[in-house]
Amino acid sequence: MQQFTSSAQVSDGTTGGPPPLGGRSPVPLLAVAAAVTAANVYLNQPLLDAVARSFGTDAGTLGALPTVTQAGYAAGILLLVPAGDSHDRRRLILTLGWGSAAALAVCAVAPSVWCLLVAGFALGVLSPVPQLLTPLAVALADAPGGPAAGRGRIVGTVQGGLLVGVLASRAYAGALAELAGWRTVYAVSCLLTLGLMVVLRRALPQLPAAAPASGSGYRATLASLPRLWWRPVVRVVTVSGALVGVAFGAFWTTLTFLLADGHGLDPARIGLFGLVAAASAAASPSAGRLAERWGRRGATAALTGLVVVGWLVLLPGTGSLWWVIAGVIVLDVGVWGGQAATQTVLFRLDTALHNRLNTLYFTLRFLGIAAGSLCGALAWTAGGWPVVVATGCAAALAGLLVGLLPVGDADR
Repeated sequence: MQQFTSSAQVSDGTTGGPPPLGGRSPVPLLAVAAAVTAANVYLNQPLLDAVARSFGTDAGTLGALPTVTQAGYAAGILLLVPAGDSHDRRRLILTLGWGSAAALAVCAVAPSVWCLLVAGFALGVLSPVPQLLTPLAVALADAPGGPAAGRGRIVGTVQGGLLVGVLASRAYAGALAELAGWRTVYAVSCLLTLGLMVVLRRALPQLPAAAPASGSGYRATLASLPRLWWRPVVRVVTVSGALVGVAFGAFWTTLTFLLADGHGLDPARIGLFGLVAAASAAASPSAGRLAERWGRRGATAALTGLVVVGWLVLLPGTGSLWWVIAGVIVLDVGVWGGQAATQTVLFRLDTALHNRLNTLYFTLRFLGIAAGSLCGALAWTAGGWPVVVATGCAAALAGLLVGLLPVGDADR
């Protein structure tokens, strides 16, 4: 395993950059960084109506903005995150962060819908920083003098930051747009990202490539993904994660329909459900530790089982709103806790593979969420909320069954 000295020795034997946060744990800062950079991808969702009115176009046309941003994000995960195994990770994170800030600035001053769409795609491509931060947190923790917390807790904490960013961004963007307009949301997010990069530039050491040996350059790293995915434990946990992603995507796509049509809530109140779900971030560190104590199959049974239970709690649908709130919390604890536990399992493998493992996991997870969004919308059209619940339950159960398949030593 690659070790880091207190002077942050780089691959050519020189030193540069400060030690990790002056000896303090890097985990809280990396969790904040995950929250800010993940939020940038989801800022546009509550802004679509305001942007459409600003440009004098219909909201349906602006519906392409989240799609191209998410497509860019998926492309960034697949094409850029593997470079974390073959390049200086500090430089890679900072480069993506500066690029994200530039894309946000273009979004803030975009003169047309097409310019906004292009900038939105670029923002997505440059935003997979959280997928680089989690392996980085593990690497810094394994270094001499690193934080004493176990890998499970570290992974869970950084993933909790990502979760807060994803879910709270909707409420933040909607409230700020109401006060100062949609362009201000992008401008403020640009400033936040710039400030974060300044802090990270001062705080992070220069980090050598995790796999600096000959033949482990970017092309070879990218070409190794199919072979790496074929390992039994990687194949099982990524497919299981994708199926749980289907259940998750179906839920969040149709929740707005349920709350608006079944409970008569306005968009502002619907946005608050993102904050309700963010409460599940508190469970992420515990989920990582659960994988260490119970093993992969035990953690999968507990956390993916919670996703199934969450869907069953949501079955009443148009009944009491408290059932919906309870179902949101239970389902999200299972989904995000399961993600933290899965990454804890994957990060038991060779450190030089961690960024590629994250690439495989999140690419399939993302594809599952996208498929779930489509399936949820079709289920709502076909039979309303009961059909949506049946779809979500079926996907979660399939993820549970796949996740419980034995894969040998990784089950311990």
